[in-house]
Amino acid sequence: MRSTSTLTRPAALGLGAGVLWFSILVLIPLTLIIITSVSGGWDNFWATLSNAQTAAAIWLTVKQALLVTVINVVVGTVIAWVLVRDHFFGKALLELVIDIPFALPTIVAGLVLLSLYGPNSPVGINVANTRHSVFLALLFVTLPFVVRTVEPVLIEMDRDVEQAAASLGASKFTILRRIVLPSLAPAIAAGATLSFARGISEYGSLVLLSGNLPFESEVASVRIFSYIENDNPAAAASVALILLLVALGAILALEAISRQVAKHE
Repeated sequence: MRSTSTLTRPAALGLGAGVLWFSILVLIPLTLIIITSVSGGWDNFWATLSNAQTAAAIWLTVKQALLVTVINVVVGTVIAWVLVRDHFFGKALLELVIDIPFALPTIVAGLVLLSLYGPNSPVGINVANTRHSVFLALLFVTLPFVVRTVEPVLIEMDRDVEQAAASLGASKFTILRRIVLPSLAPAIAAGATLSFARGISEYGSLVLLSGNLPFESEVASVRIFSYIENDNPAAAASVALILLLVALGAILALEAISRQVAKHE
């Protein structure tokens, strides 16, 4: 059966303008990245990715971003829950503090972390030039994503269903598992996706604190910048392409998980 379009002329014009704008900002640059990555031939592409230093940087980036995302899913959801469901002194200040990583330029965040957790740390904790610095920096800049995606859903959630389940004898754990979490799953997945994507692409907050030591604290974004400095755009694009594929894989995986959890709603 032939389908008919319901788009009006203004809507069609808006859609066309949106697709054009999206193509200019996203699709065309992504296509150029793919073309550049293979411009030196497949041998150069595989040689770049099989380079021990590059592989170590990619693995460190992905591993730390995954670890930070898992922590953010748990801690961020708990923080959002407390901010929405509880009232306490200093709540407004906490709301403000959570948004600080959004407002700070990443290089400023790196300077703040270096001042607090560097060689002259006032708290006696020095993680500069270690893998722990990568984890700390990513944790700092990604925490707000889960909090701010889960919080609006919690605000709009109808608590009558929870109260009805409790009146029927459901335990708090059962209400959390069967009612709350399925409703929050899409928001948690969205926040986790943003957190992971920010983690694997982070640069500014890491430059000062991590020291960019090969095989120790050098991340993929720094490796890309090194290739650019050495006038090797094909190698830089190859690493960027791998990060893009990893990010897309994470998006698809998190979306599948959220749909599976939501089925139990």
